Amino acid sequence: MAVSVFMPALEMAQETGKIISWLKQEGASITKGEPLLEIETDKIVVEIEAPADGVLAGIKSREGAEVPVGQTVAWIVAPGEAVPVEVETAAPTARTMTEQARPAPVGEQQPREGARVSPKARRIAQEKGVDLSKVIGTGPDGAITGEDVLKAAEAPKSVAPSPIARLMAERTTQSWTQVPHFFLVRDVDASGLVAVRKQREAEKFSVTDLLIALVARVLPKHPKMNALNSDVNISLAIAVEDGVVGAVIPHTDRSDLASIAAQRRDLADRARSGRLRPQDITGGTFTISNLGMYGVDAFSAIITPPQAAILAVGRIADRVIAVDGRPAVRAMMTMTLSSDHRAVDGAQAAAFLGDLAAAIEDPKI
Repeated sequence: MAVSVFMPALEMAQETGKIISWLKQEGASITKGEPLLEIETDKIVVEIEAPADGVLAGIKSREGAEVPVGQTVAWIVAPGEAVPVEVETAAPTARTMTEQARPAPVGEQQPREGARVSPKARRIAQEKGVDLSKVIGTGPDGAITGEDVLKAAEAPKSVAPSPIARLMAERTTQSWTQVPHFFLVRDVDASGLVAVRKQREAEKFSVTDLLIALVARVLPKHPKMNALNSDVNISLAIAVEDGVVGAVIPHTDRSDLASIAAQRRDLADRARSGRLRPQDITGGTFTISNLGMYGVDAFSAIITPPQAAILAVGRIADRVIAVDGRPAVRAMMTMTLSSDHRAVDGAQAAAFLGDLAAAIEDPKI
């Protein structure tokens, strides 16, 4: 029986996917699970595996094609089996296509209720393609004048957000409105982190690498902070063009510092070049967002569901603090823990933050 190969939905709000390349030729024998084609969506290029054994046939979409989610791009059939005949709607006529493609005359849209429009203003609106409903009149009693329309025509047009920016906006809005956040802030002496980094300078570990390793070791003691997952998979917030992606280091608690650093560098490089795979952005159980390299002292971050928490980390900077009743200069860092109140309470989050602070002050890595 023929099996459809269709454009999958890999991300929330995804509408289309772009075919980058076919990894198999039409007529080739295929094994289920074998890489079949590469697609790109929201700046992530992924390999799509064959859904069944058989022969690749009836390829409908070639490299470079933008294909709607759910649409069939090819078939996998048994040897000698014909490609299924798909029912397609009648092709539109040239006249229909022209009418569909022709935009409605923007200038003929009606102005705001009650607003008067001078004949000159209406003519200019038609010529310049200005939507009168968005023009504020400055004439007598709010009448829209020709000058008002000209100013509207010359105003800079807003730029539509990129797919990844739109996706990030939708996710953060959903989390902020649906997840009951609460925040705990703690200043911690990071002198130990600075010392470890200096001692192992040749290995070029970043502060983020050290933090990932320490958080991964503390989380198993606080399973609710890890959203009750048995695996600790730290997700790291990485800035990319027009947004942020959460790239995941799987089994972080079982990885040594060198492995964590290598994976972090690889994920960051591929995130910024748009080459992340589905497994790179799924399965995270706890997120770290570090803005210290931007000179930020402290900030609050929004949780990524279904995770229960995210740790926001500021820069390490010398501050004067009280030590044994006397002023002293220490390398201090501010951490802000955002938690989902449905999953953890304040005392549980505070206990986790306390253990993490102790681990940072005396890092045994």
